[in-house]
Amino acid sequence: MAMWLTHRRPLQRPGVTLLWAVGGFGTSIIVFGLSDWFWLSLLALFSTGVFDNVSVVVRQSLVQILTPDSLRGRVTAVNQIFIGSSNEIGTLRAGLMSAVVGPVAAVVWGGLGTIAVALCVARFLPQLRGTPALDKLKPD
Repeated sequence: MAMWLTHRRPLQRPGVTLLWAVGGFGTSIIVFGLSDWFWLSLLALFSTGVFDNVSVVVRQSLVQILTPDSLRGRVTAVNQIFIGSSNEIGTLRAGLMSAVVGPVAAVVWGGLGTIAVALCVARFLPQLRGTPALDKLKPD
């Protein structure tokens, strides 16, 4: 996915792409959680990687492009703290939920939560959906 993204023109609707990528990630997680077939599970996990890569590229591009030069180091540092801790926090959430409701329900609820976050962001941050093309963005 990363190779494909680097060899195409810049995303024209990065905010919408980000929301769809997060929703697709959540959907893939749900499919993985419910699947009893090896190949479907493998395809679902492959899809999570594809969607996650798109999401990372869009988020990192927006941070780098929209942050003023004088703040870029600090903003990137805070961003990296959240990114660096997100996997561990997610693992804690999944482990605790697995202990309470079982692994399948924990995975499915995690996917549903991911989709809910994407829908809430789309609803309450409409300016994200209107973000101009990546090659047209400039810091304020």
